[in-house]
Amino acid sequence: MSNSSQSTISVIGSLNIDYFTRVETLPGPGETIACLSLELFHGGKGANQAISASRQGAKVRFFGSIGDDAEGQDYREALVEEGIDLSCLQTGNSRTGAAFITVDESGENMIVVSGGANEELTESDIRENQSNLTSSDAVLANFEIPIPALIGAAQIANEANVPLVINPSPYDPIFPWQEIQTDYLIVNEGEAIEVLEFDPLQEEISVVRQRLTEIRVEHLIITRGGNDTIVYPRSDDPFQVETLPVLPIDTVGAGDAFAGCFTCRIAEGESLENAIRAANCAGALTTLGSGAQDPIPDREKVEQHLEHLSN
Repeated sequence: MSNSSQSTISVIGSLNIDYFTRVETLPGPGETIACLSLELFHGGKGANQAISASRQGAKVRFFGSIGDDAEGQDYREALVEEGIDLSCLQTGNSRTGAAFITVDESGENMIVVSGGANEELTESDIRENQSNLTSSDAVLANFEIPIPALIGAAQIANEANVPLVINPSPYDPIFPWQEIQTDYLIVNEGEAIEVLEFDPLQEEISVVRQRLTEIRVEHLIITRGGNDTIVYPRSDDPFQVETLPVLPIDTVGAGDAFAGCFTCRIAEGESLENAIRAANCAGALTTLGSGAQDPIPDREKVEQHLEHLSN
């Protein structure tokens, strides 16, 4: 199923080569264990999110920095095949970023990231291409890039009244939330506590709303794995959105699939609840395969599972 009104989304984020190992159980401190398998995949939160939005039918422009190495060249070609506009992608002096991912038999994971060329993205790089941001239907960003570049992109989006979606992962406690207006903040339960400095699920709604006002967040979206997603909208009461029940193989990339799908749907004008329901399906389906990008579903697959949820 194709969408009738294609949205344009700008994604600001990272690109990594994922070194993916499987183990029976995750290692403890000082412990050395043998892996069951080793695979290499394309990853990075920015590219994952861009691919998710593109597979949902959005026209995606990518802002980031990649190495001028063989891995970077291969990655560029793969993104072009996904239909992603790379005219705003910078070539850094460092190697392409890398992530070392270990997943156990229950699907839990631990990740170590080497930023590489991702760390070279600057605010100037963003502002040189700001017309591409201001002409977007939504801007999506994460925390795997330098904060000045993210702040610059966010301020451009704010000034142009372009909806801004932020997935603050991996979380940085010194991020200056008051300098920008965030329309949609997507976090997991742990990140929600880090951002708000308390557990929103254990506080009165008035306390949560006051904190969201302080950090200039309009809508808070808390994903909870296989449990319902909890939403604190700008002016209405909180509500929950069911997710698709699955038995995950691994959870790498599920949050990115959610963010990309959500941003595409919200940019198209879908309701907050419907956009989250679709994103829940995209995130759940992504856990059914290995790697961050290959299992990300297209729009037709998400729509098929949405029909099952509504029946």
